[in-house]
Amino acid sequence: MRKLHHFYTVLFAFLALLATASHAAAATAYVIVDGKSGHVLQESKSRDKRQVASLTKVAMAMVVLDWAEKRGGDLGQVATIPPEAMVGTENLIGFQPGDSAALRDLLYAALVQSDNIAAYTLAQHVGTAIQGTVPASSGGPVATFVGQMNALAGTLKMERTRFVNPHGIDTGVKPVPFSTAADMARLTRYAMSKAGFRFYVSQKERQISFTRAGTQQGYLLRNTNELLGTNGVEGVKTGRTARAGDCLILSAQRQAEVIKHSETNATVIPRHLVIVLLGSGNRFAEGGQLLNIGWQLYDQWAAAGRPVDQKKAL
Repeated sequence: MRKLHHFYTVLFAFLALLATASHAAAATAYVIVDGKSGHVLQESKSRDKRQVASLTKVAMAMVVLDWAEKRGGDLGQVATIPPEAMVGTENLIGFQPGDSAALRDLLYAALVQSDNIAAYTLAQHVGTAIQGTVPASSGGPVATFVGQMNALAGTLKMERTRFVNPHGIDTGVKPVPFSTAADMARLTRYAMSKAGFRFYVSQKERQISFTRAGTQQGYLLRNTNELLGTNGVEGVKTGRTARAGDCLILSAQRQAEVIKHSETNATVIPRHLVIVLLGSGNRFAEGGQLLNIGWQLYDQWAAAGRPVDQKKAL
């Protein structure tokens, strides 16, 4: 009887997991990935091309941070907000053309509060700085910068991705940008391997400053990711447009597993999930559900010895 009871307990738990997964994935493209190996734990339509809205800013930020790391770019440099940055977007922070801010603060604005004006300003400033060292574009420094976003996508084998601007706006934009849940998971694994990026996206709040007509202004950013700090979530990014729907990337950690081989020898295995959710009707509710499912699937996978099929891993 005990064996039969155990069988039904496991069966009902499995059926409940499937039902939860089905509910969480309603009308949504998503992927749940082991952050360390890229092993796909679960996915639905993860290779479908979709608009990804402000998730685009992950690629924008990595071009800026890679420029700073590999080309000696200074994030303390001051950039001036151009009039073009205001076109086709709402003004979340209250920037005006001619305001100036450090690149570091503009990165916080773009990643923490998803400000499009900051993202465009970063692209213009860094795009100007890298002209002459990378293939230039007839579209000017912003187009040159976006070219580097696409070059990064190519390096990461994001084969079903096309960036056309630094912020992900897709209204009145031709050609239309697109990516996939799987490609954005590839990008996120790369981004989260960098300590600087991890720090930016982990901030629930951040005070920034900018200068207007010689006077310093302050602004308190608030992170748009409502799941930050819950269930191990350490970042990453939200996005929303009418065309893209609600989009969300989550990165979550649990305490590393330690396997002792002897008193002096042990293996430490990080436990890290990356979840990408595109076209959601309720990104935080569905993201939270997928996170719970992800940890259950991760535990099952770990118990099986963490097998990874390299042909399917991201």
